[in-house]
Amino acid sequence: MNSFNKGTGKVEVQLKWDPSPLGAPDTDLDIIAATYRAGDIHGAPAYLVYFDSRSPDGTITLNRDSRTGKGLGIDELMTLELERLSDAYGRVVVGVAIQQHAGRQVFGEVANPEFRIVEGYAELSEGDFHEVAASTAATIAEFTRNGSGKWDFREFVRGFDADPDSFARTMGSVTS
Repeated sequence: MNSFNKGTGKVEVQLKWDPSPLGAPDTDLDIIAATYRAGDIHGAPAYLVYFDSRSPDGTITLNRDSRTGKGLGIDELMTLELERLSDAYGRVVVGVAIQQHAGRQVFGEVANPEFRIVEGYAELSEGDFHEVAASTAATIAEFTRNGSGKWDFREFVRGFDADPDSFARTMGSVTS
């Protein structure tokens, strides 16, 4: 018998925030995706996608990268084509990090940060980082391959006090 669960397919992660006040340093938030091998889903990432880049196979792409939050609507946009991702991978964790160019800055100091995760017209998750206001980085989503080979989505908001490089290396080590 076939399952009625189609799994999660092509997903967009959207991030927006308001620009810094006049005279204040720019605020730069970045979406980061970490992909983990099927045999070691909580180990070191097999690869990362961030800063205007894409995965080696083209299934995860950062389509839009803002360094200021200026513009209308979505400031950063990442597309994940999970249905095309090789069976060699079993988990993808998506997070957001604040660049610390002008000293330590946390989500509570960013003007109106918001994320939204959608699949087609269906909204999977949305949030405003209020639960991690004292953090400099946060995971927002976890996608895991289930026993039938389909991808499952789980909202996974967890704050970190780390610079973007450290966050990228450790963001998938937490499991709950």
